[in-house]
Amino acid sequence: MDDKTLQQHYEELKQQIHFHNHRYHVLDAPVISDLEYDKLVVELRQIETEHPDWVTPDSPSQRAGAEPSEKFEKVRHPRPILSLANAFGAEDARLWYERVRKLDDRVEKAGFVVEPKIDGLSVVLHYRDGVFVQGATRGDGEIGEDITANLRTVRAIPLKIPVEQGSGHQESGIKGMGNLPLFTAVQTPSNLTDRLIPNYLPPDYLVVRGEIFIPIKDFDKLNKRLEENGEKTYLNPRNTAAGSLRQLDPAVTAARPLTLLVYQIVHWENNSQSPQEPRSQWKLLEYLKGLGFPVTDVAQRFDDIESAIAFTVTWDKRRDELSYEADGMVIKIDDLNLAAELGFVGKDPRGAIAFKFPAREVTTKLLGIEVEVGRTGVLTPKAVLEPVEINGVIVRNATLHNFDYIAEKDIRPGDRVLVKRAGEVIPYVIGPVVDLRTGAETPYAPPSTCPACGQPVEHFEGEVAWYCVNAACPAQLVRNVEHFVSKGAMDITGLGFKIVEKLIESGLVKDVADIYRLKREDILEAVTKKDRKTEKEPPGKIANNMLAAIETSRRQPLNRLVTALGIHGVGEVSAADLSRHFPSLDLLRAASADQLQMVDGVGPNIAGAIVDWFNRPQNLAVLEKLKVAGVWPVSVGTSPMPSTGPLSGLTFVVTGTLPTFSRDGVKEFIERHGGRVTDSVSKNTSYLVVGESPGSKLQKAQELDVKVIGEEKLRKLAAGD
Repeated sequence: MDDKTLQQHYEELKQQIHFHNHRYHVLDAPVISDLEYDKLVVELRQIETEHPDWVTPDSPSQRAGAEPSEKFEKVRHPRPILSLANAFGAEDARLWYERVRKLDDRVEKAGFVVEPKIDGLSVVLHYRDGVFVQGATRGDGEIGEDITANLRTVRAIPLKIPVEQGSGHQESGIKGMGNLPLFTAVQTPSNLTDRLIPNYLPPDYLVVRGEIFIPIKDFDKLNKRLEENGEKTYLNPRNTAAGSLRQLDPAVTAARPLTLLVYQIVHWENNSQSPQEPRSQWKLLEYLKGLGFPVTDVAQRFDDIESAIAFTVTWDKRRDELSYEADGMVIKIDDLNLAAELGFVGKDPRGAIAFKFPAREVTTKLLGIEVEVGRTGVLTPKAVLEPVEINGVIVRNATLHNFDYIAEKDIRPGDRVLVKRAGEVIPYVIGPVVDLRTGAETPYAPPSTCPACGQPVEHFEGEVAWYCVNAACPAQLVRNVEHFVSKGAMDITGLGFKIVEKLIESGLVKDVADIYRLKREDILEAVTKKDRKTEKEPPGKIANNMLAAIETSRRQPLNRLVTALGIHGVGEVSAADLSRHFPSLDLLRAASADQLQMVDGVGPNIAGAIVDWFNRPQNLAVLEKLKVAGVWPVSVGTSPMPSTGPLSGLTFVVTGTLPTFSRDGVKEFIERHGGRVTDSVSKNTSYLVVGESPGSKLQKAQELDVKVIGEEKLRKLAAGD
């Protein structure tokens, strides 16, 4: 573009950055990600490099932050509180090193300290005669906001230094990496003990800089508590921490799980016999720790730049080891005198560089919401996004978890949304940027019909998921057939996933009843070499065995067929109980919800699901085909349970994986000792037997005050103990 157009673009770029500075630093409500902001700044500086005569004092490149809020008193910092220039990879970091090395060859031997770049809110803390007297935000780098009253509520901030051992600050519970305590984990010279050094004294006037943040686990707990109370949840820890510090009521701040890490001495006045100011970053961290300030446990010192860069790069993959959000690492020249002499580029000190990680959170437009039908019939919403790069990957779709999540977050098609991708996890939508709405966005409503088959969907009370319960739904047909032929259902050996998939793709199987119409040549066409046990095994033998298994399955008892139908909430145990009460499919079909609830373990939701299943025309059509095929058992085919025994009169539900019992094994064990096993927890449940990785049944049992036991206790009960 020509100079006139470029200059106009440059002015617009400045205004955009000013706007985003205000949103981030003053309102604590950014509408773009850090990566997107960084790109704007990079573009601005490129233009200013080519046209230095265009640079004016109001350029964002000449500032370190944004204007302070009007609701707090203003505080002028004793010296500028600056931001750092960014490096977006190892090569950028090497270019920074080469630039400063050319300015002063002492850089080669100065050493480097690498520290995490915490994604929090920068604060400036003032101490006079060792007493905390004032605290402020960074503001625009020159003037910040006085938030002293709020900062006093942050337990990690020492109100008096040096902190004496046992004062409680070490018990803040903040961890940086692994299981090492915060105060003992900083990598320091071997002659520094793992305790606070009582000989460290502060100067008469000390000003330090640190980062206020909320640990990830504490943030998750906060959001869970808010959600349980029906209150609005937060999008990310950084915004929550910043908003918490700017509360007019310190009591609100005190209720938030805020903590601190300190990394810089801003000002030092010494009129007594206290020690001299540390002049290396490494010794500065040691000194701050000795005074009782929380410091990072991740920092390391290196003699050469390549070692520092190599260490920095590893943290891109390891950042989940940190207990807090970090958007990069900072490489600092260890010699603070040399760093100061190197001066500045605009407002950026030359003595350090921020090595930024690829963004995990970005904003993009939500183009629409699509619904997928899973193999279990669950309807899952999916976000269709304007393509955006996250952590080096182009993302076009993201999960929205479920329809309750969409409603809770008030996510609407057309919204600008915040999207996150951590590690190899599937990207998900965190929430909308409400302030960027145009008014054209409308709330999203879950579908009333299945997008795959068009049949009405079901939403059972107390469950998050929405279901399609059509047995012939094409989106879940493979899963339905797999379940139908499984060992616990009709037990048709040989009909594996790939063969079933081919039979469905060919159109030979449109529902489970079509299995009984298969011919030998149909199976031969679906069988490949991979389906044979050995290469020499003839396909004809496989087909014969499969046809024999299908024929045998026609004689399975009623409870097996009820299990095979895949009715929501009806497992093997419930199917057996239902078959005892209703000894034919005709009787089960005719049963009312009230009659069904007379069966142990069948509550209102399961009863409703059974009634609904038998009222669906598509399901009735499948049943009619099964009847024509001769698959219509009328006898239960199960032996009665012992009426006496140590577990007589007790009803059990089992969840999770038990140490020695299989699911069938524990059921047989309980029934052999006189007990009953049901699928669902209810007020009539005597015990919930819990193994490893229990499901939602454990929560249900806790809500109903049902006794929870393990396998060992079950065996004792069966022994009469």
